[in-house]
Amino acid sequence: MFFVKRPLAAALAAVLSPSVLPALAQEAVDSDAMDRMEEVYVYGQRAMMQGAIERQRESDRIMSVITRDAIGNFPDQNVAESVRRLSGVNVLNDQGEGRFIAVRGLDPSLNSSSVNGVRVPSPEAGTRAVALDVVASELVESIEVVKTLTPDLDADTIGANINIKTTRAFNVEEPFFSIKGEQSYNDLADRYSPKAVVDFTVPINDRLGVAGGLSWQEREFSTDNVEADGWDVTDGGIGWADTVEYRDYDVTRERTSGSLSLDYQASDSTVLYARAMYSLFEDTESRRALVIGLDEEPSGGDANSAAFRSADGAIEIEREQKDRYEAQEIQTFSLGGETRLERWSVDYSVSYAYAEEHEKDTQDPTLFVAEFEDPGALGLAFDYSDDDLPVYSVFQGNRAFFDPATYEVDAIEVVDAKSQDEEVTLQFDATRFFTLDGGDLEVKFGAKLRERTKEFDGTIDVLEDFDGDYTIADVLGTQSYGLQNMAPIMDLGAVRAFNNANLDRFERSELDSTIESNVGDFSVDEDITAGYLMGTWRAGALTVIGGVRVEHTENDVAANRTEVIEEGSEFEGEILEDDIVVVTPTQDDNSYTNWLPSLSVRFNARDDLVLRAGFFSSVVRPGPEQLAPIFTVEESGGDREGEFGNPGLDPYEAINFDGSVEWYFDEASVLSAGIFYKEIENFIFNTVFDEDTPPYNGVFNGVPFTEAVIPQNGDDAQVIGLEVNYQQVFSFLPAPFDGLLLGLNYTYTDAEGDTGERDIDLPAASKNTYNAILGYETDRLSIRLTAAYRDKYLDELGGDPEEDRYVDEHLQVDLTANFDITDSLKLYSQFINLTDEPYIAYQQGPDRDRLLQYEEYSWTARVGVQWTF
Repeated sequence: MFFVKRPLAAALAAVLSPSVLPALAQEAVDSDAMDRMEEVYVYGQRAMMQGAIERQRESDRIMSVITRDAIGNFPDQNVAESVRRLSGVNVLNDQGEGRFIAVRGLDPSLNSSSVNGVRVPSPEAGTRAVALDVVASELVESIEVVKTLTPDLDADTIGANINIKTTRAFNVEEPFFSIKGEQSYNDLADRYSPKAVVDFTVPINDRLGVAGGLSWQEREFSTDNVEADGWDVTDGGIGWADTVEYRDYDVTRERTSGSLSLDYQASDSTVLYARAMYSLFEDTESRRALVIGLDEEPSGGDANSAAFRSADGAIEIEREQKDRYEAQEIQTFSLGGETRLERWSVDYSVSYAYAEEHEKDTQDPTLFVAEFEDPGALGLAFDYSDDDLPVYSVFQGNRAFFDPATYEVDAIEVVDAKSQDEEVTLQFDATRFFTLDGGDLEVKFGAKLRERTKEFDGTIDVLEDFDGDYTIADVLGTQSYGLQNMAPIMDLGAVRAFNNANLDRFERSELDSTIESNVGDFSVDEDITAGYLMGTWRAGALTVIGGVRVEHTENDVAANRTEVIEEGSEFEGEILEDDIVVVTPTQDDNSYTNWLPSLSVRFNARDDLVLRAGFFSSVVRPGPEQLAPIFTVEESGGDREGEFGNPGLDPYEAINFDGSVEWYFDEASVLSAGIFYKEIENFIFNTVFDEDTPPYNGVFNGVPFTEAVIPQNGDDAQVIGLEVNYQQVFSFLPAPFDGLLLGLNYTYTDAEGDTGERDIDLPAASKNTYNAILGYETDRLSIRLTAAYRDKYLDELGGDPEEDRYVDEHLQVDLTANFDITDSLKLYSQFINLTDEPYIAYQQGPDRDRLLQYEEYSWTARVGVQWTF
C-alpha cells in the first residue's frame, strides 16, 4: 500500500459516503487489522469511493466518518469545523470559529468525546462538553461520530460519541512524511497569520512502527460586536433596551498540537500500543467596549427610535479595556493491547487524560466611567430601524461625551483562575467466538472503571479608589471598529503599561474580591464502574447485536455558599454597620445505578439495498457547575437574591430508536434515508423561583431566598427527526463533465421538552440543517464549493417566552482549490465565509425581534503548499 494524492472525487467519497449514510465499521475479530483496512489509501477515484461505500455497507452500528484526506482538503482549521460537514451535525461558533458540536439538535453537553478511545475531559469549568477547536485537524487520521450505541461503548451520550483517531504506525507499508506551510489573511483584522505542520508514519520493521506529527498555528482576527439587554416597551409603545454595548475584539489564537503512536507486534497473537496526544490552545483577547446604561424610560421616540435625556434619568457611560490571556490544554495517554487466541480475543488498556483552562495575567476589565445626571448634560437617540444594528447619536452634551478626560478609572479586576479535569480509566474486554449450524455467534463481555476529578479555583482581586488622576486621556488610542463611533477609546499597550506601573496606587476591595474569589469555586469527584454482556449473531443477510450494560455512579461534590449581607441587615442577632461576606463550605454526595439494554439489526434485503434498525438506552450526568452545591446570595433591604447549584439533580435518561434504508443504485453512488426518535427523561434547565413558588417556597437546601435561579429536571422531552443523504460522481458523462461530483445531506429535527410550566424547544436544536458540495476535478486540479446551513435555535431559556434567547439561522459558504504541481508537491488555497455571514442572537418580542448580540468577522483566505515524500 502506498500513499498517493487523492483527487477530489475520492476525497468527497471519504467525506460523504460514511457521513451521508449512517454507518459504523463492522466489529471484526482483529480490531487493529480492521483499523488498518479502514484507513488504507486507495488508488483511483472510483476505487476509493467504492471502497468507502463498501465500508459503510458492511457496518453494524450507525455512524458518520470523516477521513484524514477529507479533513486536509476541507477549509477547516480544527476538528469541530471538520465535523460540520456530516449529516445531523450542527457546530456552535465562538468568534466566528467552530467550537462545540451539537448532533441531531441536542446540546453539546449530551455528546461524549474521545481521542483514540480515551475519554477527553473538558478544559472549561462549567460544562462536560469538549471544545474541539483545541485540536488541530492535520494530526487526525479520522473522526467517527457514533450515533447508535452497543453495550461495549460508554452509555453517557444522547447525541453521539465523537471518537478522534490520530495516525497509527501500521497504516502504511512504506514511510510517509508530509510538510505543510501556510499563510492566511483575515479581511476585518487586515492581518496575516502563519501555520506549519509536520506529520509522519514510519513502519520500522514488520513488528514495530511509529507515527505522529506536530502542528502550530497563529491566527489573528477581529470581531465587531453589538449587544443589547433589558428590553421593554413603554405605555406609549416605544421599544427600548436599558443597556447597549459596542465591542471591538482583537484576538490572537495560537494552537500547538502533537501526537505520537507506537505499535508493536509482540507475537503472532499479541499487538501492543502506546499513544499520546497533546494540544495547547492559547487565546489572547483585547476587547474595547462602549457600554451605555439607561436608568429611565425614553422621553420620546416612535416604533423605530427612542430618545433619552439626563434630565429624565441618569445615563451611565462605561468604557472598558479587557486584556485577557487564557490557555486550554488537553493531554491523553494510553497503553494497551490485544491478544488473539484460537477462539478468544482479549483487549486491555489503561489510560490517563488531563485538561485544564488557565486564565492568568488578565486584567478584565480596566473600567472607565462617567455618569451624566444633570439636566442638559447628555442627550442620546437610538435608531432601531435595522433590527440587527442599533445606532446611537448624541444630540446634547457632545463635548463632554467625546472628551477622554471625562472618563475616570473606576476599577480593575486582576484574574488568576484555573479549571482542571482529569480521568483515569482501566478497561478489559473479552470475546468468545462460536461457529454454529445456523450462523456465527460472538459473545463479548467486559468491565471498565473511570475515576474523574473536576475542580475550579479562582482568585480575583478587585482594585478601585485610584490614588490620583487616571482618565482615558492618559491611555488614548485609535479606533478600528467599523459599526459605530466608539471614541474615545483606549490603547491596549498604553493601558498595560500604565496599570503595571501603578497597581500599588489602587486599593484592593476586600468585600468584592472575597465574593469574586469564592463564588465559583467547586470540586466534583465522579467514579463510574461499568460492566456489560453482548452477543452478535450473523446468519446470511442478517446481523443482530444485543445485550445490556450496567453503570454505577458515585458523586462527591463540594463548593461554597457565598452570602453578601448589606449594612442595616440583621446578622447573628446584630444590626450590621458595614457590608459583609459570609463564605460557608458545602458538601454533598450521591450514587445511582443504571441498567441499559440495546439491540441493533442489519439486513441485506438485496445486493443493493440495506436496512438497519437500532435501539439503545443511555444516561448523561449533570454538568459540574449544575451539580456542585454552589450558593451565591445577595441580601439588600430584606431581599435575598441568589443562584444555586443543585446536588439533587437526576441524570438525563434516554431511550433511543434509529432506522435507515440505504440504496446503492450504481457503482460509487448511494441514496439513503433514516429516521430517529429519542424519549428523554429528567432533562435539565435553569428556572427562576420566587419566595412563594413551590416546591421550595423561599428555602433551598436550608438557605432562604426571595428570588433564586436553580437548575431543575424537566418532566420529559422528545426528539424526532429525519436524515436524507445523496452522493454521486458523474464519471459516466462525456468529457469534460465527467469530472463533476455532487453531495447533499439534509436533517430535520423536532426536539421539544416539558418544563412543567410550558413546552420549549430543546436548547441548540436547529430544525433544519443541510450541507451541499459541488466539485470538479481533473488529473491535477480540484475545485470544491461547500455550503453549510443551520436553522435558528433556542440558546438560553428566559423567565418567560419573550425573554428566551435565540440564535439566528446561519449559512456559511467556503471554496477550496488545489493544484498538484508534481506528484509530491501540492499548492492549495481556501476561502472561508465568502458571504461574510454574521452571528445574530435575539429575543422574540411582542412587536418585533429584539437584538441581543450581533457579530461580524468578514472573510478569511489561506494559501499554502504541501510536500509529501
